[in-house]
Amino acid sequence: MERLSDTIASVIRDLSVKKTAHPGISPEGWLKKALTKKEWGHIKFHYFRKGILGVRVDSSAWMYSLSLKKESLLGKLKEQSPDIKEVRFSIGDIK
Repeated sequence: MERLSDTIASVIRDLSVKKTAHPGISPEGWLKKALTKKEWGHIKFHYFRKGILGVRVDSSAWMYSLSLKKESLLGKLKEQSPDIKEVRFSIGDIK
């Protein structure tokens, strides 16, 4: 049986994905294209609302590392979807 929190997170994620320049590609897909394989292993897509992409990071060290690359990451993400205005990182569970 699926946990209620997982179900709610899935529903919210599906509701927060809106029409973009590349239909069929989710914000999670945008991140996967913009990050390296090593970086991808330390993050998890959290939400996309009002142009803000929320990303969970597994440690403060990775949060700092990604914060240093925030501008270049935002540029890569804007190439895939001009709807993105900002990227916000938070420390949390990525499982």
